[in-house]
Amino acid sequence: MHLLRRYSPAVLAQLFWAMNFVVADRVIAEFTPLELTFLRWLGAFPILLVITLWIERRHRDKWRLAAKEWWIHIVQAVLGMVGYTLLLYAALDTTSPVNASVISAINPAIIALAAVVVLGERIRRGGVLGIVISFIGVVIVVLLGGPSGASDLSIVPGDLLILGAILTWTAYVVISRRIQTPPITATTVQVGLSALMLAPVMAIVGFQAQPSAEGWWGLALITVFPSALAYLLWNVAVTQLGPSRTGVFLNLLPVFTAIIAVALGDQLTVWQVVGGLIVLAGVYLTTRPGATVSAPSAAAAPVPDAAAEPRERE
Repeated sequence: MHLLRRYSPAVLAQLFWAMNFVVADRVIAEFTPLELTFLRWLGAFPILLVITLWIERRHRDKWRLAAKEWWIHIVQAVLGMVGYTLLLYAALDTTSPVNASVISAINPAIIALAAVVVLGERIRRGGVLGIVISFIGVVIVVLLGGPSGASDLSIVPGDLLILGAILTWTAYVVISRRIQTPPITATTVQVGLSALMLAPVMAIVGFQAQPSAEGWWGLALITVFPSALAYLLWNVAVTQLGPSRTGVFLNLLPVFTAIIAVALGDQLTVWQVVGGLIVLAGVYLTTRPGATVSAPSAAAAPVPDAAAEPRERE
């Protein structure tokens, strides 16, 4: 029972983030990516605000820190909340949620590589091997992960958009290591800024969606579970387990995505499974303890999301 309480927040966070891939794939036909992104963050902001006031109530200077770092939060909102989410939802219009989650699983390896290039961290030989293996797994999924498998070697636009989303999120993670604002407060501020920035765009473009009841229910699920509760559970897990041990649970994201997709009637291909296992093996080699050595000036770990290792709550 103790182990269940200890590890369930990290596991549930991955389950809720996996829901974003599968549910968004179902409702993207009823909303444009822009509409879904705007409505997601608009609905999530008040929920996250309540969570922030509760969880980080002891951080009396959290809003002062956020105001001091306002320009970083604007950049982070553009990259992590608007850019990443738009690319993800646009990708799901042409690729499967399983493909998207397996390709996204390479993100920790990409972040490790970016830390070497940008932050001056050093990566050991095993970490380099892990990055190479991860890329091989992604190539397998991109080329062979479609329903036709090896009989139709092709790249769909959605797979390329997911790669773009990964690069956008990597930039978000690297920059977030400089942020001093407590993690849930930073997320809440960036979500609010995202909704604020997208509001005039939506006023100009206008709403085209005429969603069904299922579409509204899907939006509600995305707003509550992957957008709000997952962040709460993830930070609880970081408090209990620490960033590194919690980061191991990121490997559950493609697993849960595949389980949910199959439960809802999707079909897995052999190459999706093979490529996914190769990606996870490579990510393990890249992110295991001792794979990278932090530079002396490197800052703390980043604000959390599905593809990032969060910093501990202060």
